[in-house]
Amino acid sequence: MSVRELVILGTASQVPTRHRNHNGYLLRWDGEGILFDPGEGTQRQMLRAGVAAHDLNRICVTHFHGDHSLGLAGVIQRINLDRVPHPVTAHYPKSGQRFFDRLRYATAYRETVGITEAPVAEDGVLVTTPSYTLEARRLSHPVESYGYRLTEPDGRRMLPDRLAAHGIKGPDVGRIQREGVVDGVSLEDVSEVRPGQRFAFVMDTRLCDGVHALAEGCDLLAIESTFLDEDEQLAVDHGHLTAGQAARVAKDAGVRHLVLTHFSQRYSEPEEFERQARAAGFEGELTVAHDLLRVPVPKRR
Repeated sequence: MSVRELVILGTASQVPTRHRNHNGYLLRWDGEGILFDPGEGTQRQMLRAGVAAHDLNRICVTHFHGDHSLGLAGVIQRINLDRVPHPVTAHYPKSGQRFFDRLRYATAYRETVGITEAPVAEDGVLVTTPSYTLEARRLSHPVESYGYRLTEPDGRRMLPDRLAAHGIKGPDVGRIQREGVVDGVSLEDVSEVRPGQRFAFVMDTRLCDGVHALAEGCDLLAIESTFLDEDEQLAVDHGHLTAGQAARVAKDAGVRHLVLTHFSQRYSEPEEFERQARAAGFEGELTVAHDLLRVPVPKRR
């Protein structure tokens, strides 16, 4: 049975705390695993969460601040130590190539797995597979940063009443799905579009066009809310979002499940992030992230 879920490995911004590790997020999407922003300690958090190096197919880094990338060295060396048998691709801002190189070869180790480097230099599609399209959008932060969005291809939902009305039954149901037409009846006559699932990952950024484009229509949105609303000027100054800003983005974009994360160490009451998000008008499913939490992608509409 396919699994689609977000495994949260760490939720702290800037520095780890007693209860929050540096950032780290694994999206399980059917048979693939996409690791986002592996901060310091990610390898150990993977162990605690039951995530193996063999689970990783892609690594996506939003930007090269330490809380989003210092774990790359350990994760890449673990991929090599465990001799992961399939290709692993790394996406990251092209302007940070020197940082990626330093982290990839931070210490001596035996390189047994060829990591494919696929740096991001502009908005657009990074890769299209049968299961999803992965794209990137530029964000607004003091260093170059990109958010990521994964979109499943749209499918079609068969409608029993229309099938019956057109006399399509038995083996012909499968045939019309494969061939598109049976006895003059088209697939469009007996089905409707089933929107593909959508996930977006938005880290360190001010409000900008990229944030809204990434969030639009998402089933699951993982987004930073480093500050509470009363510290909005700090958020603007340092290139971050508040809980209320993140929630309004999600509300306007029609997000079904909002995951708030990347919290400043100055706050000790996570419940306040939820309160401010609700006060901003977001009415969908809401999770204030904590380490080692698993958040399932909502079922298809």
